[in-house]
Amino acid sequence: MRQVKAQPETVQKVCDIVRKQLALPAESELTPDTKFSALGADSLDTVEIVMGLEEEFGITVEEDGSQNISTVQEAADLIEKLIQDKSGAS
Repeated sequence: MRQVKAQPETVQKVCDIVRKQLALPAESELTPDTKFSALGADSLDTVEIVMGLEEEFGITVEEDGSQNISTVQEAADLIEKLIQDKSGAS
C-alpha cells in the first residue's frame, strides 16, 4: 500500500471533526501526532470519528482501515489515499 501524506487542509478538517465528535473545546490544541486515546477516546468514539470523516469527505473507510487509525495524521493520510483512489477509479 503506497503512503500518502495528507494536505494541511485535510489535517485541519480532521482536527475539527475530532473536536466535534469528542466535544472538545474549540481552543483545544490538536496536532497531527495527537492520539485519539490521549484525548480520552475509546473504540466507540473512534468509530464515531471515522463516521464523521466519511460523511465530511464522502468516502467509505473499510473496517480494517479504521482499526489502523490512532492519530490525526493517520486519519488524514487515509482520507487523502481514499480520495485519490476514488478519483482514480472514476
